[in-house]
Amino acid sequence: MRSPIPAALAATTALLVSACGSPAASQGAGSAPVTGRCNAAPAQFALGRTADAALENEARARAGAKTVRVLRPNQVVTMEFNAERLSLTVDDAGRVTRATCG
Repeated sequence: MRSPIPAALAATTALLVSACGSPAASQGAGSAPVTGRCNAAPAQFALGRTADAALENEARARAGAKTVRVLRPNQVVTMEFNAERLSLTVDDAGRVTRATCG
């Protein structure tokens, strides 16, 4: 006789893994479609502006990236390249000094 536990465990694992996916990003007027492949050129508008949630979201959407991260001075960060991520580097005042993909 087979135990129902492995099947239940597999179903639960599949459900949990699917819940980890991010919802589709909303796009505002003038936004590039979110392709997942980052293009930093459209995100250059953010240079000199103070990074906040709205700016991060707009820059991510314009770049077509799936994710965005803000890199602060002296912050420890991972160095792996992620073609779907926009990185906004900010100064001590929180102003964006660089917008790159990776």
